Amino acid sequence: MRRPLHTALAGVVATLVLFGAADLLARAFGPPAAPLLALGQTIIPIAPAGLIKPVIDLLGHNDKLFLILTTGLGALVLGGLIGWLASRHLRAATALLGLAGLIPIVVILIRPEAEAPDVIPTVIGLVLGLAVFRLLISLATRPDVENEPESESESESAAPSRRRFFVITGVFGAAGAAAVAAGQTVASLALDAGAAVAKLVLPKPAKTAPPIPASAHPDVKGLAPFVTDPKDFYRIDTALAPPVIDPEEWSLRIHGMVETEVVITMDELLQLPLNEHHITLTCVSNPVGGDLVGNATWLGYPVRELLARAKPLKDADMVLSHSIDGFSASTPIEALLDDRDSLLAVGMNGQPLPPEHGFPARLVVPGLYGFVSATKWVTELEVTRFDEKTAYWTDRGWDAKAPILVASRIDVPKPLEKVAAGDLAVAGTAWAQQSGVKRVDVKLDDGEWTQADLGDEVNIDTWRQWKTGFSDVKAGSHTVTVRAIDQDGNIQTPERRKSIPNSATGHHHIQFRVE
Repeated sequence: MRRPLHTALAGVVATLVLFGAADLLARAFGPPAAPLLALGQTIIPIAPAGLIKPVIDLLGHNDKLFLILTTGLGALVLGGLIGWLASRHLRAATALLGLAGLIPIVVILIRPEAEAPDVIPTVIGLVLGLAVFRLLISLATRPDVENEPESESESESAAPSRRRFFVITGVFGAAGAAAVAAGQTVASLALDAGAAVAKLVLPKPAKTAPPIPASAHPDVKGLAPFVTDPKDFYRIDTALAPPVIDPEEWSLRIHGMVETEVVITMDELLQLPLNEHHITLTCVSNPVGGDLVGNATWLGYPVRELLARAKPLKDADMVLSHSIDGFSASTPIEALLDDRDSLLAVGMNGQPLPPEHGFPARLVVPGLYGFVSATKWVTELEVTRFDEKTAYWTDRGWDAKAPILVASRIDVPKPLEKVAAGDLAVAGTAWAQQSGVKRVDVKLDDGEWTQADLGDEVNIDTWRQWKTGFSDVKAGSHTVTVRAIDQDGNIQTPERRKSIPNSATGHHHIQFRVE
């Protein structure tokens, strides 16, 4: 008779070996071959909307790691249950383990970015996992391990066998865990955002963005740089690992409600006169005062020129952009056809797009939150209508059009920071795309609003930085509050609300201490 504890442990370790071996071998193939990534990526689109937002709010940038850990834990629990079944029905348990191992193989095959050879690591991992499972079960069913000893001598002989089972199980378990730690999943999640997936030589811009004057960035220690470094630029998307896309194989297809379907390759795109623009991007999930906003210099081709080639039909009012990873975004067609600097971007801050930020091509649309406009790894522009098609996040309760609201943030001092008594420097950023920031007001404690000094405006689509000061601030606990006003006279609302359906609102308000 086989003990359930032993067989359950055998199932857990066999599962760990399966995923560890597959994940380690996937380093030679790329992210699409990693079974944990494939399973996690498949879970994202089917996750309930009511679960997604709280997870993002709670975990922020760690949401992807949480999903991977949860997926792996679920696999181990399933392996343990199958192992427990083996204590009574070994053949059925072995068959179930084999069927369970086929699930990541099928999931990998149906991923749009995967190719047939990408299943090889998981197939090998499954074979090894089954072999380890049968080996451990055989150790667990030896008479001197499983039968109750009838004498003291039999008990003494059983102990080394039990120790041998747990030692061998521990060795395989540690090997599986080490393989996962060294495998493709961990490597992908820890990938440096500054490293391009492939060498891509960008042409010089036909239209260069104007130089950013030093006066755009107030000289206050702790204030965010005017241009955000790619490694510090926020990342919110549905991809557990950036897709690996060969620029020579990439193309963009424009189709749907158009007179002429258009397909453009990377070689063709790079031969076009590319424009460079300073543009701030903002995530709809950004909390009041949050850092899910960044400013960069983008290089790309005007989307309106690409759409002009396809000649959208007059009844079309939306462009549904598709990413290679299955994500989609619904962008009002007027935002891509008017005179704003909407780009099919290939460069960021003078370099090819980093993998986390859309390499080799993405959309950048001023004035709209990223979830309806900033599709990364974009491969399709489907011209359609809002009453006919929906997008990934709009299916989950977010707004379909999502214009960016006027907002501001305090960068200096930091929340709960301790500062010296006397003169107090306060600084931060504000943004109001497609209008521009007209004024920023700041107040200390419950005092009157004080107009801050604004850095020079670079353009209406970049954030505007500001600073002010308060004299003779006494020791004790204090607060600072900020609000912004755009060029159209819209005052940032003090009303607090959550980000669904279209951005969190309220004044950024921090507490700090003077000593």
